[in-house]
Amino acid sequence: MPGTVGSLGGLLGWFLVKNNEVLYGFAILFLFVLGIMFSGEAERIYGKKDAGIIVIDEACGMLLALYFVPVSIFSVILGFFIFRIFDVLKPPPARRLEKLSGAMGIMMDDIVAAIYTNLILQIIFRVICIKT
Repeated sequence: MPGTVGSLGGLLGWFLVKNNEVLYGFAILFLFVLGIMFSGEAERIYGKKDAGIIVIDEACGMLLALYFVPVSIFSVILGFFIFRIFDVLKPPPARRLEKLSGAMGIMMDDIVAAIYTNLILQIIFRVICIKT
């Protein structure tokens, strides 16, 4: 459940930056850098590998999943569900990256899930040309 809540937080961020691609890009970079800076320390404090309370990785991933995707309710809902599926299933190399120690292990599996999600959404909306 915490991953879903973190992803919803990412959607809130998406709502704030969706109309400004430069600000959007900086928001992704900002969350990623914050995640690298602080999630490893949070993991040590909580004493658990990728503790559920750490959700900056999902928020960052959700933003990346929707980057340059046509803006619509359909694309956001579809992107949310695809991202959550990839985040849970952790297709290669996400599961291997999750095993990295500290912040890189916390952040990178969600980045991979986000990249896969974004690629699928780009194919759906730009190659297959499903209308949003």
